[in-house]
Amino acid sequence: MPIPEVKKKSMLEKLAFVYGEDKADAILEQLETIIADHMAAYRAGVAKPHFDQTDVVVITYGDQIKEEGKPPLQSLNAFMAEHLKDAVSAVHILPFYPYTSDDGFSVVDYYQINPELGTWEDIQSFSANFELMFDAVINHISSKSPWFQRYLQGDAAYRNYFIEADPNADYSSVTRPRALPLLTEFDTAYGKKHLWTTFSDDQIDLNYANEQVFLEIAKLLLFYTRKGARLLRFDAIGYIWKRLGESCIHLPEAHKIVQLFRDILDVASPGTIVITETNVPHKDNISYFGNGHNEAHMVYQFPLPPLTLHTMATGNVRKLASWASSLEPISKETAFFNFLASHDGIGVVPAKGILSDEEINYLVELVQRRGGFVSYKHNGDGTQSPYELNINYFDALSDADDDEDRKVSRFLAAQTILLSLAGVPGIYVHSLLGSRSDLKGVEATGRYRSINREKLQREAVEAALRDPASLRSKVFGGYKRLLQLRRQEKAFHPNGGQQVLDVGDSVFGLVRTSPDGMETVYVLINVSDQEQDVQLDVAVSANSGKPADLISGRPLSAQDGQIRLRLAPYQAMWIKI
Repeated sequence: MPIPEVKKKSMLEKLAFVYGEDKADAILEQLETIIADHMAAYRAGVAKPHFDQTDVVVITYGDQIKEEGKPPLQSLNAFMAEHLKDAVSAVHILPFYPYTSDDGFSVVDYYQINPELGTWEDIQSFSANFELMFDAVINHISSKSPWFQRYLQGDAAYRNYFIEADPNADYSSVTRPRALPLLTEFDTAYGKKHLWTTFSDDQIDLNYANEQVFLEIAKLLLFYTRKGARLLRFDAIGYIWKRLGESCIHLPEAHKIVQLFRDILDVASPGTIVITETNVPHKDNISYFGNGHNEAHMVYQFPLPPLTLHTMATGNVRKLASWASSLEPISKETAFFNFLASHDGIGVVPAKGILSDEEINYLVELVQRRGGFVSYKHNGDGTQSPYELNINYFDALSDADDDEDRKVSRFLAAQTILLSLAGVPGIYVHSLLGSRSDLKGVEATGRYRSINREKLQREAVEAALRDPASLRSKVFGGYKRLLQLRRQEKAFHPNGGQQVLDVGDSVFGLVRTSPDGMETVYVLINVSDQEQDVQLDVAVSANSGKPADLISGRPLSAQDGQIRLRLAPYQAMWIKI
């Protein structure tokens, strides 16, 4: 299928912006060949609407659930299908390619499956049960990758795949995500060279100023869709374009390249969802929506994890409510990807400007008291500041003096905030399973992020789930029920209406409305350890049914358009009229 003329013109303009008018036509011609080759091998299914209230994504490593004698991807698929087929729609399997470091984010070969996890057949079997999100780790590649090894050996085809730099230049303006050197020296066939390594000396940045790199990655993304990817997560995408003297993050060329990838996917693999991972302040983060139709379909809601932690730690909703009130829908084609926990830590940079420095420092001290760690980044002026908090989210919310049921109630209240906000929920597998901080993992690897990346034995997990008295069972049972309830309510559609209610300092209140305006759910979440009295004004009429709390199943009484309630500590209610 040829590229439609309107789309071709749009792509040509973007290529000219990034690579110059003299190269644009030739690059587009190569893209047309890549797309034609893909279409000859690709059998697309029927593209469904991008999002609805049934969409829920579980985030997990491919070997998070293991058992003897079976490839981990098969074990994970079987566990998910048995326990969560009726509660979630998609699974984000974190990088499952061969790698050398960073738990998968230093990829050796983009086109291969790590043999310790399974095969491409296992991935395709997985996609029969769930939609899959693949990681496109396309800012950098492993120092042991064939691409980089051929560069080191002097292969002319790879000479410009990486970014050579002058170590004596001024890099003070460059945004640094980690407290590590920006450049790394390598012995090459061309002599000693200093190369950009934004994230570590084993993660070599790709040079998108070379159009062959862009074309190679375009080919890769289409390969992933043929292998079962419904969602593509663009990891660290904000850093893909460098220009000395500037921040080297969110540059206009980076946005144009994301838009080009979106164009290619729209033409060649329609229905593919692009999600950008940019752990940055909110304004920069949402810039990856573009105009609402031409860039990412989803962006991570990075302020939500630290804001929710602050809310539960202080018992005060004001900062969270103010931020939520400021959120505006972008378009019917876009949605926020809401999450509280992931394989990484709780980033605090996105909360800057929402929480004060004092409030962020309070979270730093809180996490350290509760057994976690803090990772820092360079600021460019010789100072460091907190970048992320490394701790399991359950432990981040847990006071040592609380009994287990109180801890579970507080944790599920926080998760209900996640599930209630407009957007698509992303739930880390360890949150679903009520896991705790893995301090032995940190000791074994020497990396703080290992605290939330424990590998689990399926038999032990399922034994705990069968025991109603276990922490895993309490968390999983409560969480799964919330997910099942949520999926039935059109008011929780990611593009439905959202209004923040003022119902006191300690109760987070929302009104969620279905896109057609026909269904409404009132959300009330007590974030404190004290009972809270709430007077809720509701829109009722003579034809309205009796209001009820979906979570407890309890009917409620409305008099003169008001419902008077007393919320127990950490109680959440979804009230439907």
